Amino acid sequence: MANAKNVYGKPLQLCCGNSGFTREGFCYVPASDVGNHSVCAIVDEPFLDFSINQGNDLITPRPDLSFAGLKPGDKWCLCAARWLQAYEAGAAPRVNLAATHEKALDVIPLAVLELYAK
Repeated sequence: MANAKNVYGKPLQLCCGNSGFTREGFCYVPASDVGNHSVCAIVDEPFLDFSINQGNDLITPRPDLSFAGLKPGDKWCLCAARWLQAYEAGAAPRVNLAATHEKALDVIPLAVLELYAK
């Protein structure tokens, strides 16, 4: 994680608390993260509704997983493929590019991410 880079090749910034594959708040992508949780998203209601409709409820708290549930305005490390899917459906949330890992570019063109930069 120490050398993790964002989409601009600069040091990866913190996205939020208790997020990311490792739950450290950084959207870096260790080898074990086959889901590529690299996009630091600022979730909104359209995205949260989209996610529920795709079978991934990010709203309901899950105390057993130490997950409080998300509400509009929260930041969260999303799978790059899910963000792209939301983009294609017109429901992509804003992103913090300084906190989005360079691995997101394996799935999403930088120009597309820049359209949603906060």
